[in-house]
This record gives sequence, structure tokens and C-alpha cells, in this order.
Amino acid sequence: MEGEKGKNSPKKSSTSESEEDLTYTPRGEEEEEEEEEEEEEGKSTEAELTKIPLMRAFVESNDPSAKEEDDLMIRRFLRARDLDVEKASTMFLKYLKWKRTIIPNGFISLSDIPNELSHNKVFIQGFDKKGRPIALAFGAKHYQIKDGLDELKRFTVYCIEKLCSRIPPGQEKFVGIADLKGWRYANSDVRGYLSILSILQDCYPERLGKLYIVHASSIFMTVWKIVYPFIDNKTKKKIVFVEKNKIKSTLMEEIDESQIPEIYGGQLPLVPIQDG
Repeated sequence: MEGEKGKNSPKKSSTSESEEDLTYTPRGEEEEEEEEEEEEEGKSTEAELTKIPLMRAFVESNDPSAKEEDDLMIRRFLRARDLDVEKASTMFLKYLKWKRTIIPNGFISLSDIPNELSHNKVFIQGFDKKGRPIALAFGAKHYQIKDGLDELKRFTVYCIEKLCSRIPPGQEKFVGIADLKGWRYANSDVRGYLSILSILQDCYPERLGKLYIVHASSIFMTVWKIVYPFIDNKTKKKIVFVEKNKIKSTLMEEIDESQIPEIYGGQLPLVPIQDG
């Protein structure tokens, strides 16, 4: 199929942008500059140092609970909105309101997500070379549960919070591997995918460092075309579709073999996220 054909090939003028851009981002100066910025992500620019207190004063005046969040959190929301204080503040205040709703007790307990845990679909692994914790999710183990969207949202928050708790000082991001081996239409859940995407982009901005998608079939690509327009540009740049015969070599560019899951030729056994 055309979506599969353009997955890892360079852009050509004869190929429509809607087909080619779904899976391929050429590696160039822009990506290299972004990687350099990520290496310096622990440092704030002069513009950020100026705008962080401005944003803090505004959000705290509108929601006193903002005082509980640190400057790194403020900075992530600022970066997500290109240092626009007004837009970042609006985004942050929505996040605080959402947080009180979905995490009223300050955490998600295992008893809040029994059905999602029973699928045994998300595992927590080691760390990449930058110290970012790694999670592995199996798309073929996900099934849409009737009236289960709220539990899926709670499960998403549980997984992200678990990953964030493993992030070492000086680092703010995590890495994901989405394995779609065996994925069928029965596993399709566009509404669920969009909910996960919204939580990741709107409530945990600048947390995703990279997402590797492996074993993506042409069947999955038909659903991907529906989801793709809802992914913001910052997130799109972090998504890498990996060729089937290059999984280990691609992962090893940023992950030591000792930290790669055994199923990809590495040395780490899979650990369910609730046991990590």
C-alpha cells in the first residue's frame, strides 16, 4: 500500500504530501538542532528565565494550587507554547483543573484501573543514553472496553506518572516504544488513541522525548491517517517509524544493548509497569 511504501523513503515531488509526511521526517539541520537543544534542556534561556516568574504570578493569581508546581513544570508549558505566556498560562490552568478531576487523591491506584492492567500491555524498561526512562506498549493487547474510556484515561495517567517518577535529576523526558506486531482492526480504538494523545500533549507537554513505532502494518496506517492530523508539530518530530529488520540497530543509536528489551535482541526482560 502507498502508506507503507512511503514509510522510510526520501520525499519525492511525485508523492503527495498527505501520504509521505505521515511516516517520514528527513534527518537534517532542523532535527540536529533540536537534538542539541534537548542536550541543553536542563538549562533555561534568558527569555525563559524572564517569562517563568511572569507566568507564575499570573497562574497563581488565578489558581492558588499553582504554587505547588515547580519552575520546571512552568517552563515545560512555556516551551509547549513557544514561550507565549498567555497561551501557556491558559494551557496550564486547564491542566490544573483537569488534574483535580482525574487525580482527586493525587495518584491513580491499581484498583482504579483493573481492566486495563489485566491486558498486560505496558511494560517499563531501562533508560536510554540520555537517562530517559523507557516504556514499551503492545498495541495488539489493547481492546476497546465498553464504557471504558475513563479507565483508559486513568491508565494513561498512571503510566505517564510512573515514567515521570523514574526520570533522574537533570532530565525531564521519557521514551516510548509502541509495538504493533499482530495489530488488527479489533485493536483499533481511535477515540482512545485521541484521548491518550490529548493527555500527553495538553497535560504532560515536553515530557515525550521520542516514540519508536515498530511493526506498523499497512492496516494500522489506515487508522494512523485519522490520528495523525491531531498530533502537534513538536510531537510529530519525536515519532520514528522503525523498519522491521532494523529495530535493534535503530534502538542502539540511543539505547545501550543492556537497556534494550530482550525481544529486540537486548538484555532486559519485560517488566509490567505496575511492577516497575
